[in-house]
This record gives sequence, C-alpha cells and structure tokens, in this order.
Amino acid sequence: MKRLGLLVCLAVGFSSSAIAEGNAETGKDLVTSKGCVACHGTDGNSALEMNPILAGQHAKYLVKQLKEFKLAGETAGAEGRNNAVMNSQAAMLSEQDMLDLAAFFESQDQKQGATPEDVIEKGQQLYRGGDLERGITACIACHGPRGNGMGLAGFPDISGQHYSYLKSQLEMFKKGDRNNDLNGMMRDIAKNLTDEDIEILSKYLGGLH
Repeated sequence: MKRLGLLVCLAVGFSSSAIAEGNAETGKDLVTSKGCVACHGTDGNSALEMNPILAGQHAKYLVKQLKEFKLAGETAGAEGRNNAVMNSQAAMLSEQDMLDLAAFFESQDQKQGATPEDVIEKGQQLYRGGDLERGITACIACHGPRGNGMGLAGFPDISGQHYSYLKSQLEMFKKGDRNNDLNGMMRDIAKNLTDEDIEILSKYLGGLH
C-alpha cells in the first residue's frame, strides 16, 4: 500500500513538474509582444464579452488549447480547435512560448463576475444536479463545486467567465462545431441542452467562484 501511495505521489509530482515548465515572467512579456493583450488584456481579464477570461485558468488546459489552435491552422481546420484569429496567433508561438504564456495567465487573479438573481435557482439545479432524464450530467462532476475545474485532469476553470463566451462555446459544442473536448464529453452533454439551459448556465457561471 505504501509503495502504491509513493507511485501515485511521484506520478502527481511528474505531472505538476510538466505543467510548471513555463516561466510566468517571460510569459508576461509575451502577452504584449505576441499581441495577446489586444483581446485578453494585460492580465488575462478580457474586457470584451466574446473573448475568454484567461486569468487564473489552469496552465495545462491553456497549453492544450494553444497547441490545438496551432494544429487547426496547420491542417486548415481539419484537426485541432478551429478559430481564425487564434489559429494565426498560435502559429507564431513555440511550445515554450505556450508554456510561458500559460504560466503567466494561471498566476493572475481573475476579476469576479456576478450571477443575475433570476437564474440562480435553475442554474444551481442544472450545475449541481444535471438532468438524468435528459442525459445531462451535472457540471459539478468535472468542474467542481465552485466551477474551478481540475487542472491535472485537464478540466478548465469555468467560474466567473464571460456570459457571451460561455454561451457561444456551449452552442458550438451542441452543434459539433467545437470538437476538441476530452472523449467528446462536452458534445454529449451539450447536445441535450435546450437554448434556455444554455442561457441559464452561461449566466449562472458568471458569479460562481
């Protein structure tokens, strides 16, 4: 049992080391030199609703997205995560750049958002309990009670995110236009969400911290 515990600790240690390869100070400089600041702000707290807040996001998740944006650009959208703006931005990044940017954004504090009163009850119900009859798994299972995700597992922090961005991503998962989710998990869930479900969840998550 002790040997098993040691192996688990070592495995977690190696994973953590792999994620920690980025240099946050170097990443801070890259935010400006690589043009990230235009859409995501100097600290990852984007002012524009359609651009995701990156401050406090898990480094592992950020690196994965950047690699997949770059892959989509290299394959004309056949593979990876396709986005015209991000494909061209990621094309300029080396793997080390990605690690450094991810380390910087992860180290920043996210500005807290708010949840409208009229969606709290329904949003909480969907987020915490899902709807088994409709095949909707509770969001809390992967993203945790406060929406902070699980860094080592690759599940993103979705708390405090912009409503418009969340809504657009859930709609893309539902249509299958975004398909870089782990084992198709988000597509399987989103396809069973109604437009009202997506509206409620996107607003509810804005104030979840």
